Amino acid sequence: MNDNEELKDLMSPSLLEIVELTSGDIVLRRVDGDKDKAGAPLVKIQFSEEAKVFLGEAKADIGKAMIGTGIQLVGRIYDQDILEERELQTLH
Repeated sequence: MNDNEELKDLMSPSLLEIVELTSGDIVLRRVDGDKDKAGAPLVKIQFSEEAKVFLGEAKADIGKAMIGTGIQLVGRIYDQDILEERELQTLH
């Protein structure tokens, strides 16, 4: 599977959730779809002990914001790739 196929698989229609695990890690994971993939983290944010102390109760919000921003950027890259593919396929 090449990088573009992996990106398309990641962006396939499925519900995603951002949760804080009991370990304190913040993860992005699938909620539905392929049972083999459901629940396995796609992204994990793990703060050092020093960062946890510094961020305090804001740690979860910061981790969620980091993942959310990453999702937005992936969406833009995906959209751009789709546009470029369509331009290449358009013959005049």
